[in-house]
Amino acid sequence: MRIDQAKILITGGATGMGYEMAKIFKQQGAEVLICGRTEKTVVEAAKELDILGFTADVSNEKDVENLFRFIEQKWDGLDVLINNAGIGSFSELISTTTEDFTRVWDINVKGAFMMGRQAAKIFIRQDKGNIINIGSTASQYGFANGSAYVASKFALKGMTECWRAELRKHNVRVMQINPSEVVTDFGAKSGYGSEKNEKKLKAAEIAHVAISMLTMNDIGFITDATVWATNP
Repeated sequence: MRIDQAKILITGGATGMGYEMAKIFKQQGAEVLICGRTEKTVVEAAKELDILGFTADVSNEKDVENLFRFIEQKWDGLDVLINNAGIGSFSELISTTTEDFTRVWDINVKGAFMMGRQAAKIFIRQDKGNIINIGSTASQYGFANGSAYVASKFALKGMTECWRAELRKHNVRVMQINPSEVVTDFGAKSGYGSEKNEKKLKAAEIAHVAISMLTMNDIGFITDATVWATNP
């Protein structure tokens, strides 16, 4: 796929990995639209990068529908959906509230599902498209205090595999990137913690993986890419 001819939608695109992906795609000549829950952050990021921005909570069905109506108005089609929006909550099983568990699932699983469903309608109509779900190494193994987050990423991996099986006949490539710990605001916001270690992965590394996956000739695709820091 040629990035300079692509229309790319990135959820959670105003900060962290989403911002870095939007930045590199814009630099490569793509038309980019980011969405996020906080209007001020979305507006500022869109202005900085000279791209489109839309305020939407991916866990809210009306917001998702409004976002895709905006896409239909602005663009003739869509080439890439990157499901990057995600949150975390980390605590012992006996301390994990139903509210926290549900909040993580609403964004990480239900939100990705609703975004994927809307994008798939466009991709099937076009008979082409690309979906990248941003997973985690937490989709591959569990760990203490990770019930809500790990379960959501295992579920995302399962959905990715289902979509891949369904959409390949429509020339849609469904892929997943599984980063290990990346130094962004995610750790502080989720309570997981993240020291500013220069040897750990940065958001730019994940953006590099995304653009590498997409620029492969459409005849093939990389199903999953797991990314580790070499020596953190």
